[in-house]
Amino acid sequence: MNQTSTGIGTNIYVNLPIQDVAAARTFWTSVGVRISEDYSDENALSLSFSPHVTVMLLTRDFYASFLDGKPVADTQAANGAIIALDAAAQENVDPFVDAALAAGATEVPPSDPNPAQEMVDAGLMYGRTFTDPDGHQWEILWMSSEMPAG
Repeated sequence: MNQTSTGIGTNIYVNLPIQDVAAARTFWTSVGVRISEDYSDENALSLSFSPHVTVMLLTRDFYASFLDGKPVADTQAANGAIIALDAAAQENVDPFVDAALAAGATEVPPSDPNPAQEMVDAGLMYGRTFTDPDGHQWEILWMSSEMPAG
């Protein structure tokens, strides 16, 4: 495991509630995401985006079992998070998002005004956003190595 100066690993494991494991499996395999079967069952679907990024999709009841009595957010009515994933190249953004849209996602248009528009216009950043069938918002983003720090 990679370590940072704090001793905390650089891998990320995101847990999200879903309605139906089979429907989520159909959606994400249509998009081209690898399923880690070792960590998937009737309550969970493990999506492997990279060796360092894993998203666990958990049925709402199973997800609730980790919340110490708090309610599970209704992601069809409210947004609790935007999951942003970087693309290795600008050319990877559109095919991934287009596959998600073809599988049933809904595209989220850029905000107006777009706070990143200056960087987009300069060719330093490109991204698109969609909402998956369970209501989770995903941003697929490429940033140039020329991107200014900060």
